[in-house]
Amino acid sequence: MGGKRQASMKIYTRTGDDGTTSLYGGSRLSKGDARVAAYGTIDEANSAVGLARAHGLPDDVDEVLEGVQRDLFVLGAELASGHNAQAKLGMELIGVEDIARLEAAIDSAEQGLPPLRTFILPGGTPGASALHLARTVARRAERELVRLAEQSEVRAEIVAYANRLSDLLFVLARRANHAGGVDDLPWVPRRR
Repeated sequence: MGGKRQASMKIYTRTGDDGTTSLYGGSRLSKGDARVAAYGTIDEANSAVGLARAHGLPDDVDEVLEGVQRDLFVLGAELASGHNAQAKLGMELIGVEDIARLEAAIDSAEQGLPPLRTFILPGGTPGASALHLARTVARRAERELVRLAEQSEVRAEIVAYANRLSDLLFVLARRANHAGGVDDLPWVPRRR
């Protein structure tokens, strides 16, 4: 009983009050920087995927999404590292095998779905609706990554992963609707 009590870490540091943030490795940059926007949007995508998972999706879909969340955390960590600090992360970065895993998940999830003959509107079951929202956040993350890549070095695998992720989330939303017995809602163009 006489052991030392470990002090809890404070959630606030006050170091960002000047509008800057610290990257892993110690360098600081503006919270308005394209790098911060990119990894912040990756974090939003991860949260949106977590929200979708909270809707009780089918087990096979949930398993894929758990892997996606782990990938997004790695991706965010890489982006939140200074250029010299990435080697110090001590984790395997997103690579071509991760993109191939997403493609395999897309192919698997498409099996048994009715073929798409028109655009569909986001919606359906609560889980599918949440996946459509996650898809749009993933698309925004991809745009932020492209913007960052125009200013700074970004590995091509990261952009490709984000592109494939939004495709996966679209198909998983359709899969969730199908599993819930809900048809996708087709978009019908307005007639003049």
